[in-house]
Amino acid sequence: MYVGVTSDLVRRVWQHRTHAVAGFSDQYGVTRLVWFELHESMEAAIQREKRLKKWNRAWKVGMIDKANPSWRDLWPDITGQEPTSMGPRLRGDDEH
Repeated sequence: MYVGVTSDLVRRVWQHRTHAVAGFSDQYGVTRLVWFELHESMEAAIQREKRLKKWNRAWKVGMIDKANPSWRDLWPDITGQEPTSMGPRLRGDDEH
């Protein structure tokens, strides 16, 4: 389970889905978006991320289960594309 913060959710999820950036999600095969939150400011988002990272796995699972009981991939919700679609290459993707 990966918890992170970004100012560009579509781009970041695409990076995870295509393994464009080495790291946790690439190493463990994390490719599905099952939860996200929007915040008024980056500061608020970072504070929430820090709190969530201190939670144990069961609490995180419970939070997801309440909002997304089937753990459906939310990629189509944020992009309008099918879950198997990686979407178009994003500007700057050739940097990684």
